[in-house]
Amino acid sequence: MVVVHDEERQLRDCLACLGFADELVVVLDRCSDGSREIAREYGATLVEGAWPLEGPRRHAGIAACSGDWILEVDADERVGEDLAAEIREAIAKVEGGYFLIPRDNYIGDRLVRHGWGGGFGTSAVACLFARGCKKWGDQRVHPEVVLAGPRRRLNAPLKHLVDRDISDMLARLDRYTTSRAMDLRESGDIGGLGRNLRRMFTRFYKCYVSRHGYREGAWGLLIALMAGLYPILSHLKARLEPRHAE
Repeated sequence: MVVVHDEERQLRDCLACLGFADELVVVLDRCSDGSREIAREYGATLVEGAWPLEGPRRHAGIAACSGDWILEVDADERVGEDLAAEIREAIAKVEGGYFLIPRDNYIGDRLVRHGWGGGFGTSAVACLFARGCKKWGDQRVHPEVVLAGPRRRLNAPLKHLVDRDISDMLARLDRYTTSRAMDLRESGDIGGLGRNLRRMFTRFYKCYVSRHGYREGAWGLLIALMAGLYPILSHLKARLEPRHAE
């Protein structure tokens, strides 16, 4: 299952990696580019609509899947041959639950293995699951996920083309914090300035030190800065820009 919003630049390469799947389901969320035509080229089942929240969008795609196991892949992710073979072998041996799949995160052509976290990236994702074993929350950014059944892990990585360059990273930080600010305002609790300032430093430390971001040199420093800025910028937008709640 692939969920897209105007992803014609990446969608063909993504779908070309999924030939091992028994079926392809593509969720087209308010697409106005050529994503629909590309999905049809690959014989995908299309689910079209407009979903303001990620959870309902994901659930619409899950409902359209007919198999016992579901693999969620984003347009900026690529399933290699080793991972495809491991997935087929793994789901043939077990029932229920979910698998964590490690991610190889790329910024442009640079593979960045260390330092991800703090709301700005993950090194593994539970994107392979049995039907009924994964439920998405209603938050706009980083929705809460409820998983059920045995937890297992695969070894082959999922290639994730996170950002094209630093400008892309900054644009993503802006989008994420705007959406998070809307969630905070709707919750009625945006938190205090002092607490979010502390989180800025603790998140930076976790990414740069605890998660070994320092091993990536300047790239690790950059990721840690983004992760640290995420909570404080979200708080300040929720506090100072009420129009985002409209």
